[in-house]
Amino acid sequence: MTGIDGKPQRSRLWIAAIPVVAFGGLAALFWKGLSGKPNEIPSALIGQSVPDVTLPPVGGLGVPGFDTASLKQGGVTLVNVWASWCGPCRIEHPFLMELGKRTDIRLVGLNYKDEPENARRFLGTLGQPYAAAVADEAGRAAVDWGVYGVPETFVIDGQGIIRFKFIGPLSEEGVANVLNPEIEKARAPLKPAGA
Repeated sequence: MTGIDGKPQRSRLWIAAIPVVAFGGLAALFWKGLSGKPNEIPSALIGQSVPDVTLPPVGGLGVPGFDTASLKQGGVTLVNVWASWCGPCRIEHPFLMELGKRTDIRLVGLNYKDEPENARRFLGTLGQPYAAAVADEAGRAAVDWGVYGVPETFVIDGQGIIRFKFIGPLSEEGVANVLNPEIEKARAPLKPAGA
C-alpha cells in the first residue's frame, strides 16, 4: 500500500515506532538500575589508590583530620561519608558507634556539604564515632571519591587501596553479611604469609 506521497506506508510505521522503541529501551534500563540492590552499584575506584584528601578537620570535635598519606599507613580504614542533613545517616549512626569501638579498624568521617556547627550538633547528639574527620563543605572531595549520595562507606586497605564501597545506610545485616567480610578481604594482604 502506498500513501498520498506514493511511498509505502510501512516505512511511516517504522518511523513512528522509533520513539516508542527508544522509550521502552530507556525504561528497561532505568527499571534494571533501580530495581536491583543499590549497594551493589559498581565503582570505578575499586582497586585504585585513594583520591587526594586535602581538607580541614571538622572543628570542635576533638579529633584530627586525615589526609591521603594517613590512609596508606597500614591497617584497614573505613571512610564514612555523612552529613547532618542526611536522614539515612541517622539510621546508620548506631552501627558507626559500634564500628568506632573496634580496635581492628580505623573509622574516619568525611562530612559532606555540611555546616560545621550542624555537624558538631549532630555528633554531639548521637555520639562521635570517628578517629578523624574532615569537612568537605563544597562537596568537591566527594566527587573525587565517586560518591553517589550520603551515606556511603569505603573500605581501604593498609596500602591506601579502595577495596569496597558500601552505598546507603549501614544496618546490622549489612555490617555482618557485607561489610565485615569486605574488611577481612582488605586485611588479607596485610597478614604475614602462613598466618
